[in-house]
Amino acid sequence: MATEIELIDALKEVIDPELMVNIVDLGLIYDVAQEEGVVKVDMTLTSPTCPAGPQIIQQSKMALERLADVETAQIRLVMSPPWSPDRMTDDARDQLGIF
Repeated sequence: MATEIELIDALKEVIDPELMVNIVDLGLIYDVAQEEGVVKVDMTLTSPTCPAGPQIIQQSKMALERLADVETAQIRLVMSPPWSPDRMTDDARDQLGIF
């Protein structure tokens, strides 16, 4: 079974195409759980009308399913609680010039 760090690292490969920051540092990932070969992810978007949403979701699924121990990744889009910039890491803030 992949470790939580391996799962998070795989998700860090997914870059928001509008902000050019990975989705983990943006704070879009709410929960990652693995049971045998199935990974379940609860994530959100910076906006419910984010035009890159389908692309981000598909890339997240593909990034996880590239891991040897992951047969299937199930991505669930949640809008509660809503995303806010407070969820971003310091690295993301630095990349975006937010202090």
